[in-house]
This record gives sequence, C-alpha cells and structure tokens, in this order.
Amino acid sequence: MDKISFLGPNGTFTHEAASTISDNLISFCSIQSVMESVVNDKCKNGIVPIENSIEGSVTLTLDLLVHKFDLMIEGEIIIPINHNLLVNEGTQIEDITDVYSHSQALAQCQPFLEKMNVNKHFSLSTAAAAKKVEGQKNVAAIGTLTAGKLYNLKPLACNIQDNDSNQTRFIILSKNDHKPTGKDKTSIVFSLYADSESGALYKILKIFAQENISLTKIESRPSKEGLGSYIFFIDLEGHRLDARISNILTEVKDKTSFFKILGSYPLVD
Repeated sequence: MDKISFLGPNGTFTHEAASTISDNLISFCSIQSVMESVVNDKCKNGIVPIENSIEGSVTLTLDLLVHKFDLMIEGEIIIPINHNLLVNEGTQIEDITDVYSHSQALAQCQPFLEKMNVNKHFSLSTAAAAKKVEGQKNVAAIGTLTAGKLYNLKPLACNIQDNDSNQTRFIILSKNDHKPTGKDKTSIVFSLYADSESGALYKILKIFAQENISLTKIESRPSKEGLGSYIFFIDLEGHRLDARISNILTEVKDKTSFFKILGSYPLVD
C-alpha cells in the first residue's frame, strides 16, 4: 500500500483528515517536509492544510506550492473543526485551573474558556497539548477526539468552539493531478506584468465570465518581489484537460507574466 505523509503529529486535525483516505500514514513535523516526502518518492501523496473557513488561507502552503515545489493537487478533504475539552480520568470541570492548546483553538473557544476562568497556555498543536496534560489532574487540553484516545484523555465537553460552521480544507498532493471525473475544479496561480495597464486583472476575470466559468475562490498574495506586486490564486470549476477549460487557461497564460496550474481534482460538495 502506498504511503501517505501528513502534517503531524498524530492526533491533529490533519491526522484526522488523512485518516479518512488511508491507514498507511507517516507523520512529518512541517508542511515543507510533507512536500519533500512526495518529491523524493518517500510517499505517494502528502496531505497539508490549505484553508480554514475562519482563519483564511494557510499562506505557507500557498508559498511553497508557488515558489519551491512542482507538486500538483490530486484531491481535497474538507472536515469540520470541532474542539473538545480533554481531561484525565477523574478530573471534573471545577478542578481545572489551566488549559493548553494551539493558539487558534484557544481563540476559537474563547467564550467557553471565559466562563471557566482558567489560565490559557499555547502549544505547538492540539495534539501536543493533549500530550502535555496526560496524567495531570488540574489541567485540560483542547483537541481532537483522536488526540484524546492517543493520550488516554476523555472528553469532558464536546464541540466547545464558538462557530459551528468552522471547517478546514486539506489538499492531497502528488506528482500528478486527478483524471477528469465530470465534476472537477482546477486551481491556478498567476501574476500580472509590472507595467500592466489599468484593469488588467478585470480583463483576466472577464475571460472566465464570458465563458460562464464559475470561480469558487479568488485570492491575492504578495509576490515577494516588492510592494504592490501580487500573485493571484483562482479556483475554477472544470478540468484543465477539458477542451474549453484548456483554451481558457492558454488565453490567461498568454496575458500574464507568470502562470502555473496547481492541479485539477474532483469537486467536493
């Protein structure tokens, strides 16, 4: 069975996402090392986060795909982000004086924590927080149910986040993207010429509008080439191998100073 790498450690939300498609998983400590494992053929696929519905895009993932690695998106996984208060056996909520978790998890559970009136501590990940509190009576972690099982913790309270619509999108990276399925989307990135005339971005977007192509995401990022210079990320419905989409992408490429297809893959509802 082909190995799949993911941004660890075990017990994180990325681990939960990866577990939905395989049991043959290898944990890596950084997004870059996950990508390197695929480039170096240590793993067939790598899974990393790319976007959260509350926090926005994972900029490191985007930057590495643009500037460092020639990998393609083969698929995506979207999971709900449900935070749980994890404690050791016998600990009651009134016993808790300190809570550990990743900074984002603590922020997303702020109303619940304010009612508890506890000290909050940052951890590198929700899984690291669970490991930290294992065996301690007066402390708790905010993390996944998977982390609780790994470190012998029980959920004292579930779904304590303040936004129940919180979701994270993970991408499945490979050296190749996915074959057409008839219900796909394509991710591209491009930049405009430095001396582009006014309305240059509008003219690019107009190409898609004229062909009735739905854009599911538009985002800009600094190009790292100076102030006022940007790269643009677009997700569009359709597969790059479809004749109509292929022609559109060729037209966009001809009008941009930099253009890269990040992959075509099945559209997830």
